[in-house]
Amino acid sequence: MPRATNAPASRERRKKTLDAAKGFRGRRSKLFRYAKNAVMKAQYWAFRDRKTRKRMFGKLWNQRINAAARANGLTYSRFMEGIKAAGITLDRKVLSGLAYEDEAAFKALVEKAKAALASKPGVTLPKAA
Repeated sequence: MPRATNAPASRERRKKTLDAAKGFRGRRSKLFRYAKNAVMKAQYWAFRDRKTRKRMFGKLWNQRINAAARANGLTYSRFMEGIKAAGITLDRKVLSGLAYEDEAAFKALVEKAKAALASKPGVTLPKAA
């Protein structure tokens, strides 16, 4: 009886890996042995860095909000406390976008936050320069 090698399935499996390695440089995109390792590593990094990207964007949004709030006379934490007290429910992504693209709108939010903080008992705002 002839030996069965399951060639169609093996070829399909290798082809899938080589297709996934398209765009890689050199033998990593042409030879199965090297493409397999390259694709496995790429999938590992993609999985890991999807979480890293979320972390990095969160940090960026905080930095933008902090810089814009400080330019208007509040710290990040006081600003966030103020907008929460004012009942404004914008997330950090939207606040960052306003701080980056629309200074007038962000300044209006800062003024609302200051007003809400001033009405809170026991909170002192920094003196205007």
